[in-house]
Amino acid sequence: MNTDPIVVSEFSASVMAVPPLARRPDYSLDPKANRRLIAHIEAGGVSTLLYGGNANLYHVAVSEFRELLDMLAESAGPRTRVIPAIGPDYGKMLDQARILAQTGYRTAMILPLAGFTTPEGVAHGLRRLADVAGMPFTLYIKSESYIDVDGLAGLVDDGTLLAVKYAIQRANPADDGYLRRLLESVPASKVVSGMGERPALVHTRDFGLASWTTGSGCIAPHAVMALLRAAKAGGTGADSIHEHFMPLETLRDEVSLIRVLHDAVTLSGIADMGPILPLLSASPEAALPAIEREARALLAFDETLRVSGKRAGNPS
Repeated sequence: MNTDPIVVSEFSASVMAVPPLARRPDYSLDPKANRRLIAHIEAGGVSTLLYGGNANLYHVAVSEFRELLDMLAESAGPRTRVIPAIGPDYGKMLDQARILAQTGYRTAMILPLAGFTTPEGVAHGLRRLADVAGMPFTLYIKSESYIDVDGLAGLVDDGTLLAVKYAIQRANPADDGYLRRLLESVPASKVVSGMGERPALVHTRDFGLASWTTGSGCIAPHAVMALLRAAKAGGTGADSIHEHFMPLETLRDEVSLIRVLHDAVTLSGIADMGPILPLLSASPEAALPAIEREARALLAFDETLRVSGKRAGNPS
């Protein structure tokens, strides 16, 4: 795992893969399966791993957290940045911040909590937690009511926040007044689109965000990195790559973002993710054939890009 100080340019150099977390039948962590998935992602050139919602860290016990951190640190390559998530409630974050302070991690993502918060309380709490952890955080924001633009900008300015994962859904992602106001105060280089591939091109091309978080890119890392390069280059080259992600992303939107990705990795044959931690459950049985079909199709497309990249002299 990369434990060097984080530089802002990292956020635009790679997409942030957001993998599921493999567990054994008894729900204990499965280091071997997690290493297999991480190696697959790294082989595609992705250099940042973000363990959050797709890993179901909302429901991870604090008593397991240090074991999880150690496993991820040992499983990732020396050039791979790993960002774990903490929360979503303050008490859990406080305990996890104390554990983080004893490790080589450089940042952690704050999972969003719906309800029982105020913008002022969030800002105060994050500053206290950053002091405890001894590191700045990445904030996952899914609602305008969680924190206002001025409060968010203040947290970036004083070093409490290193980056923002922006995931407020819009019917039209190009029409987003909150994001435009945010970018007047926070550099786009510190803001990452947080909703997968569907709004990724709009966010990177139109708003200039650094990159995006990807679930489907865990299956197709060569393709998602090719998509990032094409999006940064401009033109229309990104659109044809983008289309290959949409069938699986649509299934995730229709059934469950977390559950479908968890099962898709297993059904693709990359690694067996095992059972998903309660309080979630597996995807509906009726959806599994479609999930397997689209996961394998995306993996096959990724393989074509891997082979063509090698022919062009790309070592990844």
